[in-house]
Amino acid sequence: MEFKVLSVGDVVGNPGMERVKRTLRWLKKQTCADFVVVNGENASVVGITPNQAEDIFDAGADVITMGNHTFGKREIADYMDENPRILRPANYAPQAPGRGYGIYETKAGPVAVIDLIGRCNMDYTPDNPFLLVDKILKKLDTKLILVEVHAEATSEKLAMGYMLDGHISALWGTHTHVPTADAQILPKGTGYVTDLGMTGPRHSVLGIQPALSIAKFRGDLPSRYQWAEGPTKLEAVLFTIDTGTGMCRKVERVDCYDENSSHR
Repeated sequence: MEFKVLSVGDVVGNPGMERVKRTLRWLKKQTCADFVVVNGENASVVGITPNQAEDIFDAGADVITMGNHTFGKREIADYMDENPRILRPANYAPQAPGRGYGIYETKAGPVAVIDLIGRCNMDYTPDNPFLLVDKILKKLDTKLILVEVHAEATSEKLAMGYMLDGHISALWGTHTHVPTADAQILPKGTGYVTDLGMTGPRHSVLGIQPALSIAKFRGDLPSRYQWAEGPTKLEAVLFTIDTGTGMCRKVERVDCYDENSSHR
């Protein structure tokens, strides 16, 4: 039996939210996805509100993952404690609100989702994700295991992929907002891609107005980031998993682009 997992790249700002609400349920149907994971940490550019999380769930997501901007909107803290379907990085400090992994019932049985954050070139040093994920896996008794690694360095995501190859069903990376062309099945059967990409403004620098990023790199006076306008995109990867073995059969990009944000 096959189990299809649709993983959607970081949702950025109002354009990303509108794109998710307009496209996700349609894409889920088109791909026959059984389970959908969406990274929502940039829904408010920096962070996510409870209302935005509810909108993403209403659009078809089964789980929302977060990253370094998890608590950019502090009102999400109580919501994360109450809702087991939204995950923050498991290697955050143990006193942080919310949870870093969850087990969810599906038609194929229990599915575990683990959210991790990298340490290389990030602004702080959470617990070592390589050591922590081993501890989490020892607690799980399910064949279907999905891992997201929210990290800057491609090497860190690749190393995690090879370390977990054959032990989990699929691993994908987020954070850079740039889709990678390495969707593959690793030698021992784990589905892998270094970065899903992003959901939001197509003509942007990581979802932000290009002029604002250019000004920052030029050394101009800083200003608050604003999302870009215009056509949007949704970048995602579909993993097809064998429920008998828990290993991946197929990995494919299913990105959605348009030139007019009012159409798919």
